[in-house]
Amino acid sequence: MARSTGTPLSFRPRPGAIPESPGVYRFTDPHGRVIYVGKAKSLRQRLSSYFNDFAGLHPRTQTMLTTAASVDWTVVTTEVEALQLEYSWIKEFDPRFNVKYRDDKSYPYLAVTMGETFPRVQVLRGAKRKGTRYFGPYSHAWAIRETVDLLLRVFPVRTCSAGVFKRAGQIGRPCLLGYIDKCSAPCVGRVTEAEHRALAEDFCDFMAGNTGRFIKRLEREMGEAAAVEEYERAARLRDDVHALRRALEKQAVVLGEGTDADVVAMVEDQLEAAVQVFYVRGGRIRGQRGWVVDKVEEVTTGELVEHFLLQMYGEAAPEAIPREVLVPAIPPDTDAVAELLSEQRGARVEVRVPRRGDKRALMETVERNAKEAMARHKLRRAGDLTARSRALQEIADALELDQAPLRIECYDVSHLQGEDVVASMVVFEDGLERKSEYRRFSIRGMSGRGDVASIHEVISRRFKRYLEERSATGELAPEPGAEAGLDPETGKPRKFAYPPNLVVVDGGPAQAAAAQRALDELGVDDVAVCGLAKRLEEVWPAGQDHPVILPRAGEGLYLLQRVRDEAHRFAIAYHRGKREKAVKQSALDGVQGLGPARRQALLKHFGSVKRLREASAAEICEIPGIGPATAELIVTALKGEGETP
Repeated sequence: MARSTGTPLSFRPRPGAIPESPGVYRFTDPHGRVIYVGKAKSLRQRLSSYFNDFAGLHPRTQTMLTTAASVDWTVVTTEVEALQLEYSWIKEFDPRFNVKYRDDKSYPYLAVTMGETFPRVQVLRGAKRKGTRYFGPYSHAWAIRETVDLLLRVFPVRTCSAGVFKRAGQIGRPCLLGYIDKCSAPCVGRVTEAEHRALAEDFCDFMAGNTGRFIKRLEREMGEAAAVEEYERAARLRDDVHALRRALEKQAVVLGEGTDADVVAMVEDQLEAAVQVFYVRGGRIRGQRGWVVDKVEEVTTGELVEHFLLQMYGEAAPEAIPREVLVPAIPPDTDAVAELLSEQRGARVEVRVPRRGDKRALMETVERNAKEAMARHKLRRAGDLTARSRALQEIADALELDQAPLRIECYDVSHLQGEDVVASMVVFEDGLERKSEYRRFSIRGMSGRGDVASIHEVISRRFKRYLEERSATGELAPEPGAEAGLDPETGKPRKFAYPPNLVVVDGGPAQAAAAQRALDELGVDDVAVCGLAKRLEEVWPAGQDHPVILPRAGEGLYLLQRVRDEAHRFAIAYHRGKREKAVKQSALDGVQGLGPARRQALLKHFGSVKRLREASAAEICEIPGIGPATAELIVTALKGEGETP
């Protein structure tokens, strides 16, 4: 163990003091708390990268280093040992700058308490208990209860609490389940401890995927009972077989019968990631679980996968680790991760990315679930009034505004290689989308002039309209929601009646400066301006030489990112719509005698160029203003345009 201490960045280890061996390092703050843990194949190379070029580091890494007061490290002999020690330190110290996965909800498990004298089947949530077998997790507790209800016909294991079990033994009468043969009633001695434990072990084997032998055994016993004319017993065994088959039907078959795999999919943005896992045993989906993570450090998808696998399997029982783990990206130390999991399982574990076939199709299904989980998570977070209030206050504090920006407008520019330039304006009021206030701009004559000039053009147009509408009514700038912003003729809000408290542009200092210049030229001096750069999520206040770095896990940056992403989505949608319309129109441009009005009438009637291409000349003639000769020209033009040379 080696150690180096001092004031921020003065604790840089002496040249040559760091070994080139693999190992694990940790940064601590002035109070001795561990704030970051990492591993490296070469400690010297990895740690030197933190101190060689501080200005070139990611802002989150800079924040970690300026928070730290010392660094120490431990040398290990192999990469597997480094993985194990890194996991142990992260679990022990819970460093604030390391990735932390948390459940996106509380998942129920089907649990069998094999550590008790008389094992019990029950639904459990939360931390796992020693001596208990777990199956799942399931999306809903009722799904577990339906499965248990079917299986208790064949494996009548007790499900009662300790109090009920003790009371039944005292009075010498079983509960209702004992009377209807869905419990073997060990409480009153109907079965011995060994016989009841054997039932519990069979229940666990069936849930673990060893289903065939139980169905075959029941079918054999049913045949034997029928052969000796014990038809009542044979009917009961038949019903037991049907119960087991119905329990299996509730678990979808997705892969080959012998496949045991965990399928991990991940969806991420700049701030967060959502992870979904499907547990496949015997080719059937046996459970599903999800996590979300705040990205408080700069990590790749492969690094996120590695952190996730270590946290998910770090203390898992050997039987909980499958033969195969399918992941969206290969971890940086794939061989070490696979070796660590293999040691823990006691058999070979393969970690790989599925490229084709059923496994790839299942990965896509799991990824869709991850996308839905991310959307639900963002919706819950956006709907939290306290979080929205905190977000607005964080933005106000960071930008040194006099008050929280209750109305935020964000602008984004979209184009294709400088052509067909469009822009969007989205509005968030009190931290929520105000879609009725969204606006779009078509920017002409700006081809090749770049995003900066386009931002200046859009801001100028938007605030000229605002000043004109205010001047037309002789009013001062109205507050959002005030009657002063209403059109007296329609009673509806004017299009640009309300000024924002904050203008956000998608981009860095150049875009922010262009927006501020447009406001200055119009004499608007009560609107704050900032840019949000995508790559590093830096906030650039207009007129400042350095960005403002908001906390990665804070609500303020989360809100600004949502605003920026919504503006980007709206701009892209408008741009694609314009291009599709232009493509549709261009297919008919070469038809002689067909003007804009007739082209529009054709597209409106048939709905698309594809359907128009399939129409006959007689059908086209049904459109008012189009005669047989023009219809023939249209058919000829579209048939030729649709042919592949």
